[in-house]
Amino acid sequence: MNPLQPNSLPPSYFDNLYQADPDPWKFETSEYEANKYAATIAALPKLRYRSAFEIGGSIGVLTEKLADRCESLLSIDVSQIAQNRAIERCRHLPQVEFQMMRVPEQFPDRNFDMILVSEVGYYWSLDDLRTAQQQILNALESGGHLLLVHWTLYAKDYPLSGDEVHEAFLELSPVHLRHLYGRREEQYRLDLFERV
Repeated sequence: MNPLQPNSLPPSYFDNLYQADPDPWKFETSEYEANKYAATIAALPKLRYRSAFEIGGSIGVLTEKLADRCESLLSIDVSQIAQNRAIERCRHLPQVEFQMMRVPEQFPDRNFDMILVSEVGYYWSLDDLRTAQQQILNALESGGHLLLVHWTLYAKDYPLSGDEVHEAFLELSPVHLRHLYGRREEQYRLDLFERV
């Protein structure tokens, strides 16, 4: 892998986007996002998860949908602007907890039976991706599910591509992760793993 740029994108990158546009990726209105979110939720093998972790919850559109499948859901983000909107959106969902946190510099000290990495892995440098992978493995319970969903087109600002992120996790199979399901659409891919 030759990263497009060597460093993970800083929180200021995202704050600047949200200051310019409260929904910079059109999560609330895009048919593409709606279809991708439906595929994301449909890919989850279990109807209910005891303790789920969403890395990069943004303004909470997917968080709200994911919460229906979770007894407890921790959603983190690096942008307070985005997370304030997510908190407002999910205020009727007592099972959702929000924290400001930047992976891999910070990671929750608890275990999960489901971890979602949706549209966030390519913001990490390769070194940070490797660190995050180890943190995810450590936190994911045996038999727990890891769901990756990433846009696959070129983005000049991003250190990695969506495909590079997914291939890095596929390298952990079958020793650490069992690959259960893969799906590739025109603009994104989805891969589901189970912790060995």
